[in-house]
Amino acid sequence: MFNLTPDTCLAVIPARGGSKGLPGKNIRLLKGKPLIVYSIEAALESGYVKNVVVSTDDETIADVARGAGAEVPFLRPTELATDEAKSIDVLKHAVQYFENRRQNYEHILLLQPTSPLRTARDIQKAMGQFLKSGADSLQSITQAQTHPYLLRQRSVTGQLDPFLQVEDHVRRQDLTELYELNGALYLMKRDLLMVQGKIVGPSNQGYIMPVERSVDIDTLWDFRLAEWILQEFDESGGSNP
Repeated sequence: MFNLTPDTCLAVIPARGGSKGLPGKNIRLLKGKPLIVYSIEAALESGYVKNVVVSTDDETIADVARGAGAEVPFLRPTELATDEAKSIDVLKHAVQYFENRRQNYEHILLLQPTSPLRTARDIQKAMGQFLKSGADSLQSITQAQTHPYLLRQRSVTGQLDPFLQVEDHVRRQDLTELYELNGALYLMKRDLLMVQGKIVGPSNQGYIMPVERSVDIDTLWDFRLAEWILQEFDESGGSNP
């Protein structure tokens, strides 16, 4: 069994400069703090990560990340900073950078900067679950807000039909409990990524997060929702949502 300690885990936060949905979102101020800083602080506070690396092509993002305590030892190559660039290639590039300098890791943690409500405790619990399970990978999830049986498809004539067929007598509370990926964290064994070229392995765990910590910021509405959640929690006297 792998020993999950700060020396064995590399955290990578990908933060490209361009954003079509919400320009400049990675360093946009969320309650007075740049968005990306929430993820950097959560990783550092977790105590499970030795190196927190921000992979970016943007000098301004790099400066903000360094100011928050992250490492930015390189600027991401142009070919990995396009809309078509894949997260797996960004991860592999970061890992290879360190391995070329004889810094090796057994586990890789991917943290999207667009999930600011993910906490250090979430990282700790997810890593604990991952280690105990012996899985190849782990993804954060939250309970699905809409069950597929409740979805409808509408024809050009306005006809409404069920997307999935289900018996009329099935009650909502009897439907199978389903989950959706929330994008907050991905954890994987090094060899799964670097040898097999995958982020998700055949043995894949799901770490459950509540919906109020599962906001994934892509639009201004998402950003406003995260602001509201943080504000509501502050007013209730808590420290984290």
